[in-house]
Amino acid sequence: MPRWKIAVVQMDCAFADKAVNLERMRRHLSSAAQNGAQLIVFPECALTGYCFESKEEAMPLAEPMPGPSVQALASDCAKLGVWAVVGMLEAAGDRLFNVAALIGPGGLVACYRKVHLPFLGVDRFTTPGDRPFAVHDLGGLCVGVNICYDGSFPEAARCLMLLGADLIVLPTNWPTGAISTAKTLIPARALENHLYYAACDRIGTERGFKFIGMSRILGCSGEFLAVSDDDQPTILYADIDPERARNKHLVNIPGKYELHRQRDRRPAMYGRITEQSSEPDA
Repeated sequence: MPRWKIAVVQMDCAFADKAVNLERMRRHLSSAAQNGAQLIVFPECALTGYCFESKEEAMPLAEPMPGPSVQALASDCAKLGVWAVVGMLEAAGDRLFNVAALIGPGGLVACYRKVHLPFLGVDRFTTPGDRPFAVHDLGGLCVGVNICYDGSFPEAARCLMLLGADLIVLPTNWPTGAISTAKTLIPARALENHLYYAACDRIGTERGFKFIGMSRILGCSGEFLAVSDDDQPTILYADIDPERARNKHLVNIPGKYELHRQRDRRPAMYGRITEQSSEPDA
């Protein structure tokens, strides 16, 4: 099975200026493609910025799916023969969603709506995602999408693993305070599911919030394949082998020390996870 080269674009975003951000993304898309990347990942809300103070302020920056920005990026993907995951805001009637658009040479493939919403930035005003987790075959690479805070919930990554993901991509806006998330939580998601994981964070400062960068691409054992340890603009690259992610049977010593990340699960014991919490709102 052919290996894939993926890229993670760690970039600053101009608040509420889609034209500037779209131009930056198109430029980075072309650069990454020229360096051999087949899938290019951009940060959460890369098109719009994140720190909106009301739904009314954010809504004019949102687009239907597919909208003009997706169409422009789809045109580039068609010319370059690549795929992209782009963070933006979706307008669906009077509802506002924090989304990641998966775009390929043929246009919009999927629009993932963020399921887990922190009380932070535009997520204070968006609607929780209402679509099941899904995995998309790009032609030999099966990709699942989460966004930022979704990564803090192991159930989200586990669902994507069970659906056959070779790679989970996580567009994110990690602010100051999320260093432990970058260093420990993301490798754990890769390790516990034995798959590749690519977290793409933004940089810069927006309305008093500083974003830490620290994007990273993890291998199936939680090892770091490509890492940013700072908040400077960069593009990370890594080659990944889908076949490795699909082999959940890990043989350390045949017949004596073997693990199976999927078969060894005990779903009958996990019922509490799916029960609605009875905890009162804080």
